[in-house]
Amino acid sequence: MYFEVRASRGPAALASAVRAAARQIDPNLTLFDLKTQDAQIEESLMQERLFVRLSGFFAGLATLLVAVGLYGLLAYTATQRFREIGVRMALGALPRDIARLVVGQGIALALAGIAFGSLAAAALTRFLAGLLFGVKPGDPATFIAVAALLLLVALVSCSIPAWRASRTDPMVALRYE
Repeated sequence: MYFEVRASRGPAALASAVRAAARQIDPNLTLFDLKTQDAQIEESLMQERLFVRLSGFFAGLATLLVAVGLYGLLAYTATQRFREIGVRMALGALPRDIARLVVGQGIALALAGIAFGSLAAAALTRFLAGLLFGVKPGDPATFIAVAALLLLVALVSCSIPAWRASRTDPMVALRYE
């Protein structure tokens, strides 16, 4: 059996008064687990909040993994193209041209991943619509925000390999084997 009591003062002060009122109605009635409505709501949402925090943690971890993976791929590709970059620079390519080449490759990979991921997400949201609270399954704002975040991550991941490649000494690169 549940009772709700509206109070104008603090709930802790009312606990003894509520117990006394219940004893007057029925001396055999035992009250336990007295708590405020806020505490009851907090307790009922505890599992959902844990799920949201864990989901956010794993989403952040996945984003970090994407950034590290893209950085590793671009750093490896720039190393493999070290001689080509040296030839380009010897023929007059400016450091910004080399940086644009490396960043363009990374952004192209990111755009392909975003396109594939958006299509997969659009297909899967129909199945997950019951789990999405306050978000429509085809919410364009969510898709745009995620795409923008991933493009930003890709741009940051590309910056170090692009900077290194643009600082290549053409003479060292031409002798590289």
